Amino acid sequence: MKYSLFTVSVPEMTLEEAAKKMQEYGYDGVDWRVTDIPTDPEILKEAPSYWKNNYCTVDINKVEEQAEEIKALSDKYGLEINALATYLDCSMDPEKIESCMRAAKKMGCSRIRVNALKYDVARNYTEIFAEAVAGFKKVEELAKKTGIKADFEMHMGTITASASAARKLASYFDPKYIGVIYDTGNVIYEGFEEYKMALEILGPYLDLVHIKNAQWVKKEVDGKEKYVPDWAPFNDGYADFERCFKALKDVGYDGYVTFEDFSSAETSDQKLKTNIELIRGIVDKVWAE
Repeated sequence: MKYSLFTVSVPEMTLEEAAKKMQEYGYDGVDWRVTDIPTDPEILKEAPSYWKNNYCTVDINKVEEQAEEIKALSDKYGLEINALATYLDCSMDPEKIESCMRAAKKMGCSRIRVNALKYDVARNYTEIFAEAVAGFKKVEELAKKTGIKADFEMHMGTITASASAARKLASYFDPKYIGVIYDTGNVIYEGFEEYKMALEILGPYLDLVHIKNAQWVKKEVDGKEKYVPDWAPFNDGYADFERCFKALKDVGYDGYVTFEDFSSAETSDQKLKTNIELIRGIVDKVWAE
């Protein structure tokens, strides 16, 4: 098993600061966050945050021209570039998707993330699904052209929240070019199926595993108390990592697992250290059985 970090998780660190810490704590690779860098002065004044003012981000508009620089930085700290994690979806500008694929190729990276479409209650699922199939047909052609695989994530709020839903969409495509990212935290929000069954459903489309944790908590929502999902520390949520890694072993997956942690109990530096120690201990135990 190899370990990577999705840099969305360390918003206050620069790319180099994060790479140095990953090397220090024994990560094998990195999933660079690739998206638009905010230009709004008010956002730039804000404290670093996961999805807004995130310092550990590669500008999607400059990713090709910075590809060699990012590769050199990763190499400096002994990190394989496991993925370029974009926020593009299959309906977006094909040129931007291809640009990220070209950048990945320059970096020696084999995959980028291109997500499926969000579900919209005002529309019919069948209509959205057809749009996603049409979109990924274009993405698949770009993958064939560049040799870079496109993975979509099992993500709450999309039409691929579960393994079953993800396999339904992926089955229209060649697993050489289109893959699925299984996510241990997202499925607690929506789409959980027994670990081993979910992985078996994904079959040849399983290309990457994201690991994070979540739990359901009671909060006040619109003036009423409700149970809602929220992120949790790796050691204090609903994800059963031991059972998950046993399932990964059973299906023969021994590739990258990419860490994400949106909990607030520890600093980014502490999470980088304690999370890999926890997961490495579980993996060592499972693989020794």
